[in-house]
Amino acid sequence: MNQVIDMDEKERALKTLGHVSYLLHAIVALGAVLPGAQPGVALLIVAFILDLVKKDEAAGTWQESHFRWRIRSVLWAGALYLVTIPLWFFFVFPGWIAWGLISIWFLYRVVRGWVNLNANAPMPA
Repeated sequence: MNQVIDMDEKERALKTLGHVSYLLHAIVALGAVLPGAQPGVALLIVAFILDLVKKDEAAGTWQESHFRWRIRSVLWAGALYLVTIPLWFFFVFPGWIAWGLISIWFLYRVVRGWVNLNANAPMPA
């Protein structure tokens, strides 16, 4: 038996998934910015996998841009963290500053995306 999903129901489900993903991203981003609060990368990996698995369901909707936004945010942050790892080995203070700035940038991306999701607005390309 084929089950037809109402578009409103599909959009609500995608939006709920978006809220869950942004929440997981926010927990990790806040943990990276606040000293002593490290929830772990596992939450970020869960959110990233959810976004990768479900992004095709959002194709052609305004929410597609949110999946791209979250995936790109994680990939860019990960690449920036990797590139700046040597700063920790040779110059601890610059490494701390670099990772702090990356974490603040990531938190900004999470907040901006979540605000747009709540307003039913797409993210810029």
